[in-house]
Amino acid sequence: MSFRLGRVWTGSIAAAAMCSVALPLSISQVRADTIESALIQAYRNNPTLNSQRASMRATDEGVPQALSGYRPKVSISAYGGEQSIGSTTKVTSTNPATYSKQNGYNSPASASITASQTLFNGFQTASKTRQAEAQVLASRATLRLTEQSVLLDAVTAYMNLLRDTAILGLQKSNVEVLQEQLRQVRDRFNVGEVTRTDVAQSEASLASGRSQYLTAESNFKSSTAAYRKVIGSTPGKLAAGTPVDRFAPPNLNAAISAATVNHPSVVSAQYSIDVAQEQVKVAESALYPTVSVQGSFTKNYLSTSSLNTMDSYSGSVLGQVSVPIYQGGAEYSLIRQAKETLGQKRIDFDAARDAARQTVVQSWGQLEAAKGNIEATTAQVQASEIALNGVREEARVGQRTTLDVLNAQQALVNARVALVTAQRDRVVASYTLLAGVGRLTPQVLGLRVPVYQAEVHYKQVRDSWAGVRTPDGR
Repeated sequence: MSFRLGRVWTGSIAAAAMCSVALPLSISQVRADTIESALIQAYRNNPTLNSQRASMRATDEGVPQALSGYRPKVSISAYGGEQSIGSTTKVTSTNPATYSKQNGYNSPASASITASQTLFNGFQTASKTRQAEAQVLASRATLRLTEQSVLLDAVTAYMNLLRDTAILGLQKSNVEVLQEQLRQVRDRFNVGEVTRTDVAQSEASLASGRSQYLTAESNFKSSTAAYRKVIGSTPGKLAAGTPVDRFAPPNLNAAISAATVNHPSVVSAQYSIDVAQEQVKVAESALYPTVSVQGSFTKNYLSTSSLNTMDSYSGSVLGQVSVPIYQGGAEYSLIRQAKETLGQKRIDFDAARDAARQTVVQSWGQLEAAKGNIEATTAQVQASEIALNGVREEARVGQRTTLDVLNAQQALVNARVALVTAQRDRVVASYTLLAGVGRLTPQVLGLRVPVYQAEVHYKQVRDSWAGVRTPDGR
């Protein structure tokens, strides 16, 4: 009887673990969600990523706004209507003085066009243009950072669900085996082979197993919801995930060097320094003179001040030079403020590199630990299987108690759970390291998905002079 119980136990655990973790034929022969397909869906549909893309497109518009400072400004104005005019004029050439009165109605109208062009503004337009271009580059780096974060979240959600699916299967199998164990113990109690204590121990183990199963079920539902949130679809059967160590640098020093140069947060911080430098120049331009030229033409029909004027016109082309002398001191404060901001951005750049270095070292350590944990937990599973078989045989001849068998069974369950968790950690750690060095991208992973090209929208709007429609027709 004990031998048959042990055989049922071993087979159930092995089947649950294999179906959930090891990519068996039964899964590969039917449609299965792969980690690559999950990453593709997240790259296409994740709302956080799409929101950042929209934010970047809005940042692109800063460049044509800055370039508008090089372009002329043209305006047209007109007026017309009815008016009543009355006037009394004193004639002093006569003695005594006489007065003449004039009143009447007319319909005056006027139209004018004015064009102005800035010739020099202390290099403010050039500085604003370079600043906007640096902001675009910083925004692209931020987009890369968001892409990496979303892809890593997708990998984590996928592997968490895969892990919790396997653990749920293990705990379900554990409950089934414990139920069979309790039935057999009760049968033996009825014939006097075991005591009431053995029955109570089996009942306690079954209750504990059911509690662990409910916890595993709750974790499974939570992981399913997280998968749906990050990836944007309801999960099907999940194929095993594989590590991506082949895309990572070969050693820790190479990984640190890559991270401190290529990580998106470092790149973004570097471009933020350029933005702050140009802001200093923009603030300093307030101390320079400005030179502009303005041309205007006005045509009047009738007059708003005289009934005798039938029409008139005026035209002018005027140059203007403005030299700031003192404007209350605000311009000097803005310059000092911009310089302090520049110093802050340089400190932020150093902090970003230190953070990237820390992330890589931490990720590298986690990956090495995960590799070691797989070897350790694999050995633990093998040893627990051997121990369970030994305890079962010893219990059959009366050298072990029912509690010993239950403890050995629980140890095997715990070992299986630890192995599943270690396999999950191994895959997630490899992706985390890849993100740490700035290489968690669709191009590096070889995902079959059209890569979002940020340069396309930028080129479409950079030299746009007019128009309210966005390039996608909105």
